[in-house]
This record gives sequence, C-alpha cells and structure tokens, in this order.
Amino acid sequence: MSQHDSRSPTPDSAEPSAFFPSPYSLSQFVAPSTGAQAVTYPPLPAGARRKVLVVGTDQRYMLMGNGLKFSTGNHPVETFLPIYHLDQAGYDIDVATISGESVKIEMWAMPTQDELVLRTYHRHQHKFEHPKALRDVVSQALGDDSPYAAVFLPGGHGAMLGLPDSRDLQTVLRWAQAQERLVIALCHGPAALLAGAADGDASNIPFKGHDICAFPDAIDRQTPEIGYIPGPMPWYMGDKLKALGLRILNDDITGRCHLDRNLLTGDSPLASDAIGRLAVQTLRERLSA
Repeated sequence: MSQHDSRSPTPDSAEPSAFFPSPYSLSQFVAPSTGAQAVTYPPLPAGARRKVLVVGTDQRYMLMGNGLKFSTGNHPVETFLPIYHLDQAGYDIDVATISGESVKIEMWAMPTQDELVLRTYHRHQHKFEHPKALRDVVSQALGDDSPYAAVFLPGGHGAMLGLPDSRDLQTVLRWAQAQERLVIALCHGPAALLAGAADGDASNIPFKGHDICAFPDAIDRQTPEIGYIPGPMPWYMGDKLKALGLRILNDDITGRCHLDRNLLTGDSPLASDAIGRLAVQTLRERLSA
C-alpha cells in the first residue's frame, strides 16, 4: 500500500493527539483546482451597500467523541471562492471572529493550483489574520444604516466551534433577519445558525421554518472510516438544526444551493462557486426590487 492509500489520520505535530485528514481522504476530497472560471460583473450602482461581513472561526481543534482532536478551521474553497465572486461584484469584506483572534484556515485543503482561490486568499490574508472582534461589530456597525449588505458564514468543521454558542453572533443574525440582509452559509457554516438560540431561547430563533442545504450528518458519520476525521463527531449539525425548526433539503453532496427568503445555503465545497454566483445575483436583484 502506498502512502497515499493510507486511511490513518496524519498527526498534527503542533498539538498532542491532534490529526489532519488521512492521505487517502485528501486524495478523494481535496483537488488541486476547483475548475471555477473567472467572471466579471457590472459595477455596483451608486448608493448600494458595499460591504459583506464574514464571520470565521478562531478555534483550530475539534475534540472528537473518542478524545482525539481534529485539526480544522474554515475550509479555504468554501471561504475564498464565494469571496472571489463578491470581490468581482464590487463588495468589500470585513472579517470578524468571536475573540478578534485570527481566523483558522484548513490549509491542508488549499487547492494549490487554483488561481482564483489562491489570489483571493492572498488578497484578504491580512484581514483573516487580523480580524475584528465580533463584539465590536455588534456595538459599532449594526443598525438601519449599517454598510453590510450580507453576512457570510463559511464552512469547514471549524464553524461548529464557538460560533453556535455566541451571543454576539446571535445579535448579528437577529439584526440580519430584522433588516432583511442576506445571510449566506455553506457546508458546515449553517452550524453557526445555531447561535440564534445562544441565549437558551429557541422560541424565536432566526430562520426557524426555513429550508436549507447543509453538509449531511450521514456523511459525517461515515468519514472516520477513511480517516478524514480522527473519530466520531462530538455532535451532529443537522440533528441540532432540525431540532430548532430548520429543514434540511439534501441528504447527499452534489453542489446544491437553496435560497429561502433571506437565507442562502449550499451543501458542500462543491457548491462554493455556485453560491458565490447566487449571492451576487440575489444582492443585485434586491437592488433593483
């Protein structure tokens, strides 16, 4: 058996009992290029809101059900390919984490031959390394006159760390729903929607009753077999979202996206290009409405 066929997770030397995905799982799920094509969009009209708030994770390690740790973060394709489209459409991004510490990126998933993703990553690298603290965004940048046209919750298992329990993110989500601003969530990014009940009150959670696409729990239950994650998940995103009244439309990953009112979601990295295009299209349609 060659090294690339190994299904044993790869140790992360920076942290005891922590692991990256196995060589085999990376060969199956991490391609050198996404195949996404360059695109141009018309300029934004005068007076349009020109910013998108990206909320990333500041946590690296997920403690699995067997006590091992998964070295995770936000997935680079799910983060930077949608941002590429927002860039091209004329939107500027602000990046925030709960603490104001750097966004953790799954660098092992970076498509090393993808010009669009790499260029977008390098363009915004400083913002991801030096983000705003979400509490400062809440206190300074929300309201009727906020510059944010949308909130983006990128995927990667890291979206399940900290964000679902954040009262500040709860405030952002409630503001976005009340102000009818677009919320974009991809793959495991919908886990951050659980912050809508961060105060313990699930009766008025934002987006309750919405239909979404998200990474399926069934696949998360299977991936330990190939070493993508080093043990069983500590909890399952879909189960918790369903318990709060959201409906998940997909049970596989095909690149499917879905828009339900002000919530735009996608099922996996395969949806990264499409959700970026749909985000730009949706924002533009609202400008002309």
